[in-house]
Amino acid sequence: MRVPNSVVLPVGTHVDCCREEEVEEKRHDIMAKIAAMQAERKSNLAHFINNLEGSEEPKFYVDQWERLKEMESCTLTILNLVAVNCTDHRDIKKLEATILEHVKNEKLFPEVVRVLPPVYRQVEAAIVDIAQSEEMADHGMMDLQYLLSRLSQCKHLANLGRELLQDILRYLHRIGLLVWYEEIKHLESTVFLQPTFLITMFKLLVRYRLVQQLESIS
Repeated sequence: MRVPNSVVLPVGTHVDCCREEEVEEKRHDIMAKIAAMQAERKSNLAHFINNLEGSEEPKFYVDQWERLKEMESCTLTILNLVAVNCTDHRDIKKLEATILEHVKNEKLFPEVVRVLPPVYRQVEAAIVDIAQSEEMADHGMMDLQYLLSRLSQCKHLANLGRELLQDILRYLHRIGLLVWYEEIKHLESTVFLQPTFLITMFKLLVRYRLVQQLESIS
């Protein structure tokens, strides 16, 4: 809700735990709750804006008013919920196909037709080779400057600069090929070439009923 012009695809899992008619009931219930949440947010923003405009000294709240108006103008597109059984590979493929279908929709994603310079593809291919090389550690972590030096060893990337590499890394981060937390000071110089390693780490740290599991250990 805080990202301008977001497109959200709700996904309902554990379909295998529900009866067929129950799945449809839950689908409608979830979509209704999302619609209600959107309406409530819109109402709250309008209420806050009206309060600022009606205050005795509105000029003191110009910054807040502008921020609220900016939030009010942000669109949020909610797509139809996809219900999946995560234990059935066919359902996973169905979800994948649905995501790809939406991503290719130019009305939802106008930038999908953007043509990337050839160097983007060249860097992507080189990074994939590095990530799959035998010398790459399982965690897939690499220093940004070292990655630049490795890429510069490629004949067609000899003139690759740090600034251009950072632009390409932002793109590769967005499409999920790698992870680069440039906004986090302690991680801005580290690139994760194996996103699955992070997923594994998060699964170990963020777990359902983790507190109860820990408390059960004598």
